[in-house]
Amino acid sequence: MACHIDRINAAAYRIPTDRPEADGTYEWDSTTLVTVDVFAGDLHGFGYTYGSVAIVPLVRAQLAPRVVGIDAMAVEAAWNTLVHEVRNIGRPGIASTAISAIDAALWDLKSRLLGLPLVTLLGSVRDAVPVYGSGGFTTYSVAELSRQLSDWAESGITRVKMKVGMQPCEDVSRVKAARQAIGDTVTLMVDANGAYETAQAIRFAHAFAESDVRWFEEPVSSDNLEGLRAVHDRAPAMMAVAAGEYGYDPIYFRRMLAAGAVHVLQADATRCLGVTGFLAASRLSQAFEVPLSAHTAPSLHAHLGCACTPLTHVEYFHDHVRIEEQLFDGFVAQADGVLRPDRSRPGLGIELKRADAARYAVAA
Repeated sequence: MACHIDRINAAAYRIPTDRPEADGTYEWDSTTLVTVDVFAGDLHGFGYTYGSVAIVPLVRAQLAPRVVGIDAMAVEAAWNTLVHEVRNIGRPGIASTAISAIDAALWDLKSRLLGLPLVTLLGSVRDAVPVYGSGGFTTYSVAELSRQLSDWAESGITRVKMKVGMQPCEDVSRVKAARQAIGDTVTLMVDANGAYETAQAIRFAHAFAESDVRWFEEPVSSDNLEGLRAVHDRAPAMMAVAAGEYGYDPIYFRRMLAAGAVHVLQADATRCLGVTGFLAASRLSQAFEVPLSAHTAPSLHAHLGCACTPLTHVEYFHDHVRIEEQLFDGFVAQADGVLRPDRSRPGLGIELKRADAARYAVAA
């Protein structure tokens, strides 16, 4: 007998950062967590995204009514309905993040109905997925930057990433300091968040290579596929150019891959239309023979990372780790540089600690 979706609710929580943060193009002092609960009979599914409070009224007023009554096992049918519903308001941005949170909750619900962890439902291809420590914000002093990266390295994480681009005149020296802090055996990665112009990015790629930087993320805007391809083609051979975190649908990823613009594609299930959208990005990566990396949200991507063949690692992002560790019952921290989904719990294996989250509520 089919189990139908009874109701859907959304809420938002704004959590201050532990200190001022910035990357190459943006500054922030808080992160907004948006949660979605999908109810069917005696069970419910939990999903989440990071974005805007504006997601909450969109879910409640426009998206939730469209999927109430759908068979809880028919996640793809619900996904198609939601994607169609946002045609006239525009799919990229808030609409895609809203669908992402609902879709994650629907997959969580389906897994719980079957009594399976999500990774088992999707089909596991590995027991654990590597992570890379991510933070190194441009607001950090050199001492703070060095301490954060070296702490990750000492915890067993073999890859660490720092931000560059806010003050280009300091970038080379900060990268050299980071290399000195982590030693020679840890992979160093940099992320410009699109801060550089094409020729400038190519120059920095070669300068960073002197510190053995192996990953250059968004050296130019991801919308500039021609420039991204130029950096891809002219960067040192050992340096991977990566982008894709702002992809909101499969078409975006297909264009980036077809342009030959990246050595590694990034996708974020909290933005790219949820678990369903992330699986589409994984299939595209596999078809183009380009590795895939998961952007942030470790509690969600741990399961996907162990279920997607082309995936190489999950971003262990400072802000999201801090939030999920504090507010998610069932949060699993990295150990020795890898994430292992808790296969003893169904679905994503997490629940919001509602009492702890209440003080951050901005739309409950």
